[in-house]
Amino acid sequence: MLRGMKQKRQLWLAIVLMLVFALTRWPGLLPLNFSAAYALAFCAGIYFPKRLAWWLPLGTLLISDLALNCYYQFVVHVDAFKWTVLINYFAYASLLWLGSRFNPKAAFLKVVSGGIVGAILFYLITNIGAWFFNPFGNPEYTKTLHGLLVALTKGTAGYPQTWEFFRNTLFSGGLFTALFAAAMKIGEATEPEPKEETEEAGEQAEQPQETEA
Repeated sequence: MLRGMKQKRQLWLAIVLMLVFALTRWPGLLPLNFSAAYALAFCAGIYFPKRLAWWLPLGTLLISDLALNCYYQFVVHVDAFKWTVLINYFAYASLLWLGSRFNPKAAFLKVVSGGIVGAILFYLITNIGAWFFNPFGNPEYTKTLHGLLVALTKGTAGYPQTWEFFRNTLFSGGLFTALFAAAMKIGEATEPEPKEETEEAGEQAEQPQETEA
C-alpha cells in the first residue's frame, strides 16, 4: 500500500514539475538561457520512475517546442522550424543519462554538483554543434580552433555573447537543481514509515517461544 502511494506521489510530482517547466518557457518570462530545463532533465534521470524518466521530459520539451515554434513562425514571423533543434534534444538526452548515473539518495551537494556539470555539458554540446554544423552560415565559425573558441565565447555578431548564455545556463542549472533536489529530500523526510512491517515484527515478538522438554 505504501509503495503504491509513493508511486502515485512520484507520478504527480513529475507531472507538476513538467507543467512548471513548460510555463517557464514562455517567451520573455526568464532571461535568455536561464531555464529550468537543464536541471529538470538531470533530476528526472535521478528521481523519476524509469518509465517516466525519458518520455515525459522529452515529450514535454517536444510539445512546448512545437507551441513556441508556431508562435515564432506565425506571430513573430521568424523561421523557427530548423533541424538543428535535434542538437538540443541530444543534449537533453545526455542530461537524462547523466542523472540516471546518480543514486536518488545521493547527498544534496553531490546532486547540485551534478546539475552544474550537466549545465556545462549542455553548453558544450549545443555550442560545439552550432560550430560544427554552422546552420546560420556564420563566417566567424570557421572549422579551426579559433572558430571553435569564437563559438564558445563570442558567438554570432549582433547577438549577446556566448559566454553570457553560458553564465545564465550555469547559474540556472545549479539553482533549479538545488530547488528540485531540496523538494525531493523534503518529500522523502515527510514520508510515513512502513508500519505494516513494524507491526508484524511486534506480533512475532509477542508470541511465546516453545521450549524443549
